[in-house]
Amino acid sequence: MQLRSLEIFCDVAKLRSFSKAADARGVSQSAVSQTVQHLEESLGTQLIDRSSRPLSLTRAGQTYFRGLQSVLAKYHQLEREVITAGHRVSGPLHVAAIYSVGLSYLPDAKEEFARVYPEVDVRVDYGRNEDVIERLLGGEVELGLVSFPKSTKQIVAVPWQKEPMRLVCSAKHPLAKRNEVSLSDLDGLEMVGFDSSLELRRSIDQHLKRAGVRVDFRTEFDNADSIVRAIQANDGAGFLPEAAVRRETAAGALRVVACRGLSMIRPLGIIFRRSGRPSRAGHEFGSLLLGRPLDPERDKKSKPGEAKPDVSDAAIETGTSVIA
Repeated sequence: MQLRSLEIFCDVAKLRSFSKAADARGVSQSAVSQTVQHLEESLGTQLIDRSSRPLSLTRAGQTYFRGLQSVLAKYHQLEREVITAGHRVSGPLHVAAIYSVGLSYLPDAKEEFARVYPEVDVRVDYGRNEDVIERLLGGEVELGLVSFPKSTKQIVAVPWQKEPMRLVCSAKHPLAKRNEVSLSDLDGLEMVGFDSSLELRRSIDQHLKRAGVRVDFRTEFDNADSIVRAIQANDGAGFLPEAAVRRETAAGALRVVACRGLSMIRPLGIIFRRSGRPSRAGHEFGSLLLGRPLDPERDKKSKPGEAKPDVSDAAIETGTSVIA
């Protein structure tokens, strides 16, 4: 059983979609479907309930997914420890992130990184996309974690995550009593939204406009964390990245409501300067987040048993697209 097959199954389980898992892996949807089917055949049991939308896990699939997450995390940690054995990495590492990314992903990432590189002090600043880019270009930080990443003459943007956007509401909101709604059901609804100056808000507005739906964004904020708190405090509703509300939905404070016609994602990326590329610590931290080398050409140039250089001449040119 190949490790890649297990990782693909976990992608399907997390994203609840064959097509989204295919996009995340850069393969065809049929390849993902066949991989999961072969996995089910080898185990002799069904893991994915394909009759529901979005897809759901069977009881066996839930058990398998929980176990695999632990197994794969331990394997990747072991892999990093073996690869980096004998290479001392130390010193401060300055990173800037938008609020929701910092709160959703960085606590676990910093903890895992500290186990492998205990001598690196990872320091994180938070701000809006523009703030992160400004600090990066100003040389205050080595890496930036942003939404809607774009490569420029000064910045290399590496695609990282494609976060599904969800309809979220307070447990006391009328929508919380419904198992599923359509976008048209939201027409005229008062909601908490992202600030109109943000690219994510413009993407949301365009998606709603194409569906012929208007919602009343009565209250607006420039970050997901403030929206979460406003929804809780005012028994409201809004559109949020799935990862931003995991704790609240698990605790029952918020509810994700299935919404037909809602097919938006928020792309996330890791950015660094073309000049003054990341240090060894920055490269390894970015690679940990990605689950693959931050700069593949840099790793190719390093021979086994030799420390990796701090600077690479290779540039990563990438684009990113938004499915909304």
